[in-house]
Amino acid sequence: MKDLNIKIYSDGADIEDMVQRDVSNDVDGFTTNPTLMAKDGVTDYIEFAKEALSKIKEKSISFEVFSDDIEDMYRQAIILRDLGENVYVKIPVSNTKKEMTYDLIKRLSSEGVKLNVTAIFTIEQIEKVYEALNKNIPAIISIFSGRIANAGIDPEPFIKHAVSLAKDTPCIEILWASSREVFNLIQAERCGCHIITMAPSLLNAANKELGKDLAQFSLETVEMFYKDANNAGYNF
Repeated sequence: MKDLNIKIYSDGADIEDMVQRDVSNDVDGFTTNPTLMAKDGVTDYIEFAKEALSKIKEKSISFEVFSDDIEDMYRQAIILRDLGENVYVKIPVSNTKKEMTYDLIKRLSSEGVKLNVTAIFTIEQIEKVYEALNKNIPAIISIFSGRIANAGIDPEPFIKHAVSLAKDTPCIEILWASSREVFNLIQAERCGCHIITMAPSLLNAANKELGKDLAQFSLETVEMFYKDANNAGYNF
């Protein structure tokens, strides 16, 4: 992955894994969300964030608000912002009541809060989020490319459009989110995307298999089938 220009963020909530990747310097930053935190057994949101920030002091970490009330999102955003200089506050593009957060994004960005605007799926959302952001304050626009692809739609035009929008605003970066396979890294790179988030399992697969000789890969796959069949004791 050394030949790629795109920044790679680890997407998860395992403190031990995050710290190891920070020390080994094999990623450029970190993202998480309430779903990932709950999956990894996090019970105290703020204590988790404080622990992560006590060990990862330079690379950016994105923490997400989880209130469904837009005014309360603002309160949570300020609390998260104040946890550390390397914090990006994740704001979903809307709440569950379909109330868009563009005004909140504008308010926070104008107050100097570094934002990671998340759960973006449409061109309209990309454009309105970009419009709402203070172009002099660092921000990330996270496009859920993996889920867009799951809907049977090519996400690359979405990414290219966003990259084009942000071409003259270096403080605003475009992020390929919800990666599903290692090839997403190649797709994001060729679109000119600035950042991609990948789960630890995908990062491990990329480090192990990206650029691998396909003939060797084929042989290893056959060997795996043979070994597993024998270990299972299959016979007929």
